[in-house]
Amino acid sequence: MSPVLPVFRSWVPVWLIRVTIFIVIVPGLLLFGLSTASAPGAAGYYGIEPADVQYSMIAYYAAVAGFFALERRFFVFTATREYFLICVILTVITSYVCLHTHSLPVLFTFRFLQGMCNCMSTSICITLIFGSLHSERAREIGYSVFYGMLLCITPVSTIITAPILDAWDFNVLYKFIIFAYLPGTAMLLIIMNNVRLSKKVPLYRLDFYSFFLYSCLLCSLGYILLYGEQYYWFQDQRIIWNTIACTALMALLIFRQLHLKRPYLDIAVFKSRNFNIGVLLIVTLYIVRGALGMTSQYFASVLGLDPRNIGYLMIANIGGIALGVLVSSRLILLRRPMRLIWMYGFFLLLVFHTWMWFLFSTQADSSTFVIPLIIQGLGTGMLMAPIIIYMISSVPPAMAGSASAMGVFFRFTGFCGSISLINYFQLRHKTIHINRFQDQLSGVDGIAGDRLATYAKALTAKGVAPDQSAKIARGLLSRTIDAQASLRTMMDYYLFISIILIVILLVIALFPYLNRTRINLMSSQPSPIGI
Repeated sequence: MSPVLPVFRSWVPVWLIRVTIFIVIVPGLLLFGLSTASAPGAAGYYGIEPADVQYSMIAYYAAVAGFFALERRFFVFTATREYFLICVILTVITSYVCLHTHSLPVLFTFRFLQGMCNCMSTSICITLIFGSLHSERAREIGYSVFYGMLLCITPVSTIITAPILDAWDFNVLYKFIIFAYLPGTAMLLIIMNNVRLSKKVPLYRLDFYSFFLYSCLLCSLGYILLYGEQYYWFQDQRIIWNTIACTALMALLIFRQLHLKRPYLDIAVFKSRNFNIGVLLIVTLYIVRGALGMTSQYFASVLGLDPRNIGYLMIANIGGIALGVLVSSRLILLRRPMRLIWMYGFFLLLVFHTWMWFLFSTQADSSTFVIPLIIQGLGTGMLMAPIIIYMISSVPPAMAGSASAMGVFFRFTGFCGSISLINYFQLRHKTIHINRFQDQLSGVDGIAGDRLATYAKALTAKGVAPDQSAKIARGLLSRTIDAQASLRTMMDYYLFISIILIVILLVIALFPYLNRTRINLMSSQPSPIGI
C-alpha cells in the first residue's frame, strides 16, 4: 500500500493496516444501534418511550445521510491524521454527553452529531481502503467485503452488548464505546504518516443551506414514519405539521438543486432508468431486511430467550452473510448477469420468510432456526453489494458521488419504512387478533372459563392459595392471548413480506434490459454508511 499511497509508514505490513482500519470502523458502526441494543433499558435509563429510543437511532442515520455530501469538503481541506483525531474527539465528547444526559432534546441533538462524526471517521477508513485498490477486480471485492461487514452490524452488536447488559446497567454501553475507540485510534495514529490524501481545497461556498434543508427533511420523514401509526397518522397535529414541513422542505431542496451550479445532490441521477430500478430494489431490500428484527423479537418475547442466546443464534446469520458475500463477489467477478444474482438473493429471502411462517410457534427448539437464519444471511449478503454497485454504475462517473448519496437516502427511507410497517402490524393487526381471541374465548362454549379453571387447579395443586390462584390464572390467560396474538401478527407480516418478494422476483424476471448496465467501479467508492 505504501509505495502507491504513502499514507502509512514503510515498516507497517498490509495486514496490520487492514486490522487497524477494521478496529477503527467497528466502534462507529456499533454506535448506530447502541440505543436499541436494549430498548427497554434505554427507555428506563433516559425516562423516555421505546419509540423515542428508535427515533434517536433515526436521528443518527439522518445525520449520516444528510452530512455525506458536505463531509467531503472538510475531508479534502484537513490533513488525514488531524481530521481523524478531530472525529474521534468529537465522537467521545458526544458519547460522554449521551452518557450523562436525561434530556430528550439533548439526546436527539447529540445523537445527530454522533452521526455526523461517524460519517467523517468512516469516510476516512473507506478512502484508505479503496485508495489502495487500483484494479476493478479489487474494488469489486472491496465493495462486497465492506457492505458484508455492514450487514453484520446488528447481529454483532447483539453479541457484543448482551454480556455487558447482563452484568451492568445500560449507561455502561456508552463507556464501552468511548474506550473502544482508544485502541484503534492509537494504532492508526502510530502507523500513519502526516500526509494528505488529496489536494487541499479551501472551505469556500459550503452549501450549508442544502445541508440544513436536507437534514431537516430526513428528520421530519423519519418522525412521520416512526410515530405515524402510534399517533393515528393525520388525526394528530404533530404528524400533520411534520408532513407539511416535509413536503415544503422537499420542494425547496429540489428547487435549490435545480438552480445550483454545483448541486448538493444532483437530481439528474433519476434520468437513468436503471438507477431508478436500483432504488426500488434497495428500498425493498431494507424493508425485507427489517423483518429480521421481528424474528429477534419472537425469540425474546415468545420463546423467552435472553439477549446472549439470541446473539449465539445470530452467529448463524453472520455466517450466512459471509457466505453470501463470497458467492456474490465471485459471481460479479465472473460477470454473471445482475438479474441472476438478484433472483438468487431474493429467492433465498423468500425461502426464509416462508419457512419462518411455518416455524412460528409458542414452543420451539432454538436450534430449529439455525438453517433459516443462515439462508436469510445468505440472501442479504448476495444482494447488498450487487445492488449498490449496479446503482453507481448506472450513472455517468461524474454523478457517482450523487448516486452514492441518493443511495444513502433511499436506504434511510427503506429503514424507516420497515419500522413503520412493523409498527402498523404490531399496533393494528395485533389488536385485531387479541379482540378475535377474546371473542372466541368468551363464547357460549365457555372456553375461557374452562381454561381459567385449569390454570387455577394447577396452581392450587402446587400450594397457591385459591384466591391468589384465580388472579394468577387470569394473568396467565392474558399472557397466552397476547402470545398467540403476537404470533399471528408475525405470521401476517411475514406473509406480507413474502408477497413483496414474489412481486420483486417477477419484476426482475420480466425486465431483461436490467442487464444493460456495465459495472464500472474505477471512478467511484462506496458511500460511508450502509446500515
